[in-house]
Amino acid sequence: MTKKQTRKKATLELSNGMKFEGKLIGSDVAVSGEMVFNTGMLGYSESMSDPSYVGQILVFSFCLIGNYGVPTLNGGDFFMSYGHESSSIKTQGIIASEIFDECYHHNNGISLEEWMISQQVPGIVGVDTRYLVQTIRNSRNLFGWIVPEGCKRENTLKKFPFVENFKKDEYVDPSKFNLMPTVSTPTNQMYGQGKKKVAVVDCGVKWNILRMLVAKGCQIELIPWDSDFSKVQADGWLISNGPGDPRNTGDLVNRVANLLEGTKPVLGICLGHQIISLASGAKIKKMPYGHRSHNQPVFAIPGHKAFMTSQNHSYTVDQSTIEPSWDLWFENANDKGVEGIKHKTKPFMSVQFHPEASSGPNDTGWILDQFIKAL
Repeated sequence: MTKKQTRKKATLELSNGMKFEGKLIGSDVAVSGEMVFNTGMLGYSESMSDPSYVGQILVFSFCLIGNYGVPTLNGGDFFMSYGHESSSIKTQGIIASEIFDECYHHNNGISLEEWMISQQVPGIVGVDTRYLVQTIRNSRNLFGWIVPEGCKRENTLKKFPFVENFKKDEYVDPSKFNLMPTVSTPTNQMYGQGKKKVAVVDCGVKWNILRMLVAKGCQIELIPWDSDFSKVQADGWLISNGPGDPRNTGDLVNRVANLLEGTKPVLGICLGHQIISLASGAKIKKMPYGHRSHNQPVFAIPGHKAFMTSQNHSYTVDQSTIEPSWDLWFENANDKGVEGIKHKTKPFMSVQFHPEASSGPNDTGWILDQFIKAL
């Protein structure tokens, strides 16, 4: 009997009342989280290890994942560990149409399911993921439970380190919590030997942001999200990507606002873009559907040059609240939402999408070059 035939049943229970039945993969535990999706054909290990997915159940729309396994994670030297965007899986769980049970990879990695089991992350296969993606796309604030057959929800507290007073019948909404302590470095760390030093505020930074900065000749000081910025010396600042509601990040917005009183270059990416926008005086609102996937088109303003981008966010900047000293830099080609802002006179810039990709298209990697040039 094959492994596929022996898998136990598992159910995806959605907050809108829908249920999807399939087979369990990974760890035999129940988890809950916000339902999101990814349209990439490749890059499943990068997405699953992206700290921006903390508190979320990730649905892969492509018909098969896992066929090249998971690349080896080199201990300590993460700049060489391509295929990973952090040291562990960050998604609550995953949903896939099918996974490949074996592993064929030149890095001698392990299989996708072995990786999930080692980190106690569950998933479901055998679900119509294309239909599920449409359901997520057309629903507002959809949450889910992955429940393996015979598994009790009471045993899942360890999967929610950011949740207080969790009740087994609730759906976990990560936006209700300050997720920064879960994803940020606890201590300052130095990387690279470049002549220009960038302080990276770790709100859940993806490793490829650090890789690209080092490759482009920068020295990095990675600092905790709650650092006293006045005690850090740098030529420029990068506010990183990360999970959750940007308004639920303690006093981070106020400390970034102090940075904007100066003249040193500041770049925000994803959550960092929302933090900078709030610090500049703009307002944030929750999106009705969110932007997910690797094929989100954006236009640069002015000129309307198009770029394809990777995105995963539930919040957006209210364009009507952008301060006069700032310009709209990018807009979404589908819904005209704000995708980036830029200060009129100072070297401050931020983008909602991921210029570092990994995974996703590399169209906008030049934004990091523009930031480094300003240092």
